[in-house]
Amino acid sequence: MIDWILSLPLVPGVALLWLVVLCRAGGTYLLGRGAHRLAHRGRLARLVESPSVERAIGIVNRYGAPVVALSFLTIGFQTAANLSAGLTRMPLVRYLPALVVGGFAWALIYATVGLAVVVAWIELFLVSPWVAVLVLVIVLAVVLGLVRRRRRRRAEEGAEQEVVSPADPPGPAGMRGRSLPRSDDPASRTP
Repeated sequence: MIDWILSLPLVPGVALLWLVVLCRAGGTYLLGRGAHRLAHRGRLARLVESPSVERAIGIVNRYGAPVVALSFLTIGFQTAANLSAGLTRMPLVRYLPALVVGGFAWALIYATVGLAVVVAWIELFLVSPWVAVLVLVIVLAVVLGLVRRRRRRRAEEGAEQEVVSPADPPGPAGMRGRSLPRSDDPASRTP
């Protein structure tokens, strides 16, 4: 089985993964773009008001398309960056090159390093299933610990921030008295 996995051609694998990421990330962008007007209602408001999306909106507005391209090299920020690009209505002439370049980097990494990790784990499992399961449990525990620590740190930072006056009427995405900034608006960028 391992020989079969290792014999798969790299170019078609990268191409398939690239197509998958273009559809997934592009769909997330389109979802954000279509949801721009509905960003102050119901479940969508909770998603847009989430700390990761609000942080991503700020970063995308500040640095633009390169953030979208680099987001493909992260875990967890990628979806928020693409959704934020759509919510802020980043123009397609800026978004598409970032999607193509970042998506290609993601596909190349997952087709090479990702596949090598999977093959190594399968080989370990064939030699010693208990050790392979133990390694998987340890990796999951470390990842969950890091996620928990990061969330705790963000919650502490959020508690320290200044409380917004309840007299201000809420706007879209929970930003009191403001609407979502547009990424193509030069005034929305911070120097």
